[in-house]
Amino acid sequence: MARLPLAATGAAILLLATLGDAAAQFGPQGPPAVGIVTADRRPITETSEFVGRIEAIERVVIRARVSGFIQEITFREGQEVQRGQVLYRLERAPFEAELERQQATIASAQANLVNTRISLDRARELVRTATGTQSRLDDAIAAERTGNAQLLSANAGLRAAQINLDYTVITAPVSGRIGRTNYTEGNVVGLDAGALATIVSQDPMRVAFAISQRQARELRNRFEGRGGPDAVRVRVRLTDGTVFPQVGRVVFIDTSVDRNTDTLLVRALIPNPAREVNGQRPDVGDRELVDGQFVSVMVEGAEPIQAIAVPRTAVLQDQQGSYVFILDGENKAQRRNVTLGRSPGNTAVVEQGLEGGERVVAEGVQRVRPGQPVNPSPMSAPPPAPPPGNAQRG
Repeated sequence: MARLPLAATGAAILLLATLGDAAAQFGPQGPPAVGIVTADRRPITETSEFVGRIEAIERVVIRARVSGFIQEITFREGQEVQRGQVLYRLERAPFEAELERQQATIASAQANLVNTRISLDRARELVRTATGTQSRLDDAIAAERTGNAQLLSANAGLRAAQINLDYTVITAPVSGRIGRTNYTEGNVVGLDAGALATIVSQDPMRVAFAISQRQARELRNRFEGRGGPDAVRVRVRLTDGTVFPQVGRVVFIDTSVDRNTDTLLVRALIPNPAREVNGQRPDVGDRELVDGQFVSVMVEGAEPIQAIAVPRTAVLQDQQGSYVFILDGENKAQRRNVTLGRSPGNTAVVEQGLEGGERVVAEGVQRVRPGQPVNPSPMSAPPPAPPPGNAQRG
């Protein structure tokens, strides 16, 4: 068997080692192919997300003010009612009889007062002519004052009787949606009967959510120079993931921190119009937002800001934080540490680390190592546009 010269054997070993290093570094097809994008500035809507609950601005419990049988219920459970609309009618006969009795009492008091005034005038005339006594005059004055008081009492009784009669017609004190009725026709209700029904206002609704002190300071620092609460708008995402189309505004920020949760309560008003199907309203009480429901609350900047943005697939993380790979003039990948801001959807907003114009690896980034040459090409497709308010913190 022929032996190779020592020099030829060394050259072969060196060639194999070089090929092995290249295969390990680039694989069988050379440098890894990657998709790149240019880090550029674009309009970004800053968004912070919280968990909230929908609240009705007005919530009224309907109660009976007098005792009586329910003669009529004039509403349909679940419908929307208007302020002043009749809801219940109670029996009126006992209260009408009391009203007539009080009217008779007034007539009697008026007749008695006329008589006492005649007696008072006669007593004064007798004292003036020296044929009467002062004590008789004093008694007549006292009787006239008593008659006045009795008439005032009778008038008050008549007014109370009229009020009680009016209470037999129970109307809606506010406009809103009425729930189920706890009593039906024929039941006796009174002051101790509890709630007859409950009305909650519908439009606008209030969304309440809590934010931590850290988040509160962050939002304040971000928006106080742009108008404070007026510089933000509020959206809500429903339980099925859809974003409610109406936009709300912050109207209240609590003045103290909850000691149990270390959070601040924030409230916003948001319109809640009736739903329409094919241009028609199927039910006057059918609206998207319902008192008590849980929602996701998105607090957005009213005006977009210009920020450097890259696809979220370009961002990696390790113990040192977030970073991306950028390409130098020799198409070698270089690590660049970045600080992320509020990032909508599939887009990552870079607050620090990039100046704009850098070529950033966005596809195949898992195959890249620092200092490694790559085979760049434009990214295959840009990320889809995020829906309004779909944001997360990088």
